[in-house]
Amino acid sequence: MRFADRQDAAEHLVALMSAYRDSDAVVLGLPRGGVPVAATVAVALGLPLDILVVRKLGVPFQPELAMGAVGEDGVRVLNHVVLDNAGIEPDELLAVEERERREVDNRAVRLRGRHRRRSLEGRAAILVDDGIATGSTMRAACQVARAHGAARIVVAVPVAAPPALQMLRDEVDEVVCVSTPRTFFGVGQWYDDFRPVPDDEVISLLDRAAAADRDVTVQAGGVGLAGHLVVPPDAGGVVVFAHGSGSSRLSPRNRYVAARLGEAGLGTLLFDLLTPQEEGDRAYVFAIDLLAQRLALVLDWCRGEVDEGLQLGLFGASTGAAAALVAASRPDSPVRAVVSRGGRPDLAGERLADVRAPTLLIVGADDDVVLDLNRSAQRRMPGQTRLEVVPGATHLFEEPGALEQVADLATAWFTTHLT
Repeated sequence: MRFADRQDAAEHLVALMSAYRDSDAVVLGLPRGGVPVAATVAVALGLPLDILVVRKLGVPFQPELAMGAVGEDGVRVLNHVVLDNAGIEPDELLAVEERERREVDNRAVRLRGRHRRRSLEGRAAILVDDGIATGSTMRAACQVARAHGAARIVVAVPVAAPPALQMLRDEVDEVVCVSTPRTFFGVGQWYDDFRPVPDDEVISLLDRAAAADRDVTVQAGGVGLAGHLVVPPDAGGVVVFAHGSGSSRLSPRNRYVAARLGEAGLGTLLFDLLTPQEEGDRAYVFAIDLLAQRLALVLDWCRGEVDEGLQLGLFGASTGAAAALVAASRPDSPVRAVVSRGGRPDLAGERLADVRAPTLLIVGADDDVVLDLNRSAQRRMPGQTRLEVVPGATHLFEEPGALEQVADLATAWFTTHLT
């Protein structure tokens, strides 16, 4: 298979990687040619983008033979078999390492600039290049990613030489490749347009990715709250998530809904309402006024962090829904739409009468107690309010197709009232 260019190659690659959508993985492009491919993969899968700057440590008299590799933050991996067989002395290794480490540091500063390296600790690392010929650079990159703490290594490329790919399969957790032609003289052979990628393009791609998808810390009442902000290009609005008791910004249900909203062109902010120390204290979990106050501060932060022209919405679950409704009831609230998933609006008390933002209440048909509470709350809300009951669903919407219906309803509500 031939590719028109790196964009075309990336789109073919994405089609094989749906299993990683909305996962905890980090997409790592190998500079420079792998970064445009990685950028497209990251956007399509809703994953953060970074680069992996790595240099092989070549044997002095045979540079193509790797005796190790170095990466950022002082990471070094060595192939002791090659070192012993080649008879490399410590001072020879040190000289090569110092030279290559300077190149790693210089390239990392030049390409990444002010952006911090994304942590790989305990996460899946998806290493992306525009192709693999010998596999030596990718092999070194995999070793460096593992040394950085990656729990799972995935190599993803549009095209590769079969022998190189086989070598990598023995060392990584998964290989994803679109084409493995038997006749292989070079990666550029399989592209109509294989022009060099300049540093400026890599820098621009990283800048755009950092602006659109990044981990954040929001200061709310003297407490730092961890969050993750995703703002796609030309976003139609931003939805802030308020999770329920016993949950966090890492909730797979909320992350799924956030990914679906992202596909519809909406930005999302997932964050923790409570610190790790507070989460185990039930007094904090049901302190709705405190949660609402923090949520209001997060909304103010969000207004200053994203385009001021973007409308803000709230998606609340369980007790988080009560906090969202209280925050939306404030006279100066910037909230333009609210969605509650299996929420406890009753905990908002008298503040329900002050909610003016259009509100969608989504409840499972088999969540009897919460359904009654939502029906009662709806009667107390003077603004535009709708109750949607998902057939066969219980409180957590774990039944087949139930969460998909939640995502469909939320997407329609927010796109109607925010964009």
